[in-house]
Amino acid sequence: MPWRQARVSMRFSIVNLGCKVNRVESDAFGSALLGSGAKPAEGKPADIVIVNTCTVTAEAEKKTRKAVRHALKTEPFAEVWVTGCASSIDPELYASMDERVRVLSKDQVLDRIERAGVHEPSSKREDGRTRLGVKVQDGCDNACTYCIVRVARGPARSIPADEVARECLALCEAGVPEIILTGIDLGAYSYDGLALPELLEHLMDVLPLKGEDGRLLRRLRISSIEPQSVTRKLLEVISASDGAVCKHLHLPLQSGSSKVLKEMARRYDADDFLGTVDVARGLMPDISLTTDIIAGFPGERDMDHEKTIQACRRAGFSKMHVFPYSMRMGTPAATRTDQVPADVKQARSAQLRELSRALRQEDLSRRWGSEELVALMGDGTAMTESYHEIFVPVGLPSGELSKMMLQPSLLMP
Repeated sequence: MPWRQARVSMRFSIVNLGCKVNRVESDAFGSALLGSGAKPAEGKPADIVIVNTCTVTAEAEKKTRKAVRHALKTEPFAEVWVTGCASSIDPELYASMDERVRVLSKDQVLDRIERAGVHEPSSKREDGRTRLGVKVQDGCDNACTYCIVRVARGPARSIPADEVARECLALCEAGVPEIILTGIDLGAYSYDGLALPELLEHLMDVLPLKGEDGRLLRRLRISSIEPQSVTRKLLEVISASDGAVCKHLHLPLQSGSSKVLKEMARRYDADDFLGTVDVARGLMPDISLTTDIIAGFPGERDMDHEKTIQACRRAGFSKMHVFPYSMRMGTPAATRTDQVPADVKQARSAQLRELSRALRQEDLSRRWGSEELVALMGDGTAMTESYHEIFVPVGLPSGELSKMMLQPSLLMP
């Protein structure tokens, strides 16, 4: 089989689908393969294609099946390693697609690479990215009625703080200016007496985030976190970090209707969510808040949709990821008989996306003339602390944090 060929000829390709945790895990596969002496395919025939799958919605699983078929068709001599949430839910489906498919857990993927003879770990900078994630938590103990990820990922568990610090330190030494802490339920982090606020404090103590002159050279960013996990202590740690932790939180609202939230089995209502927003803005008036919204959840009425619009305006989000509800078999929501018609879901999604564009512009307008540290990405773009991707003058070095005044000419379309 291809994996048993001499490593000097080994070429690989990785297809990543789904969440930021998957992105971090795919980075780990690439790092390990590079360290073993393998090379990215980069247009040449691949010996291995790794497809890191997603199953959060029916649409996501459809894309996963398409990605595996595409890999089999375009790489006729490669082994196709299928891993991730979709393959853990239905391994037989993917194994039956072709004799070249290997359904593997994440650990099995890394074990196969290690057994091939890993020499030195890669810096993970070969693709030029300057914002990289570190997984600090996996699994989920929530039971949202639209989601099957907790079945695919298993119960919540956390990575030891020292192990997280070592991974972050390696990225610091590789010159990565922004490290994103990720998890399936990031706010559930708990290890050896440390919750997420204490983990942040530990990382700020041990990582070389500042230069000798006190200038911030690197920073941390918190990835998506459930609203009920945002404590005052967490907000105070971010506020007091002086930019070492970005003043930005991605809080999935999902719906502004308390009725719908209850039927989703979310662990907060609309008032709870907006109360958290008020505390955050009270401590950090310039904090940026982004969110996820599901449009057309079963049983969602016009008045529920209107409450979502009102809640989004009230929260003042700087960006909204809007998804029309997608039925995922195996979840309680999929069995409901009050499914919202597809055309209604699409219309509500379109309205929410238009609101997102308007709120984004309002947030940016408030920031014109202010200075923010931006992470330079080397392609004429940068990411602001407030999570806006902007244009910057060509020629600025990538891999650095640079202070920049925000102005309309920097706005990306």
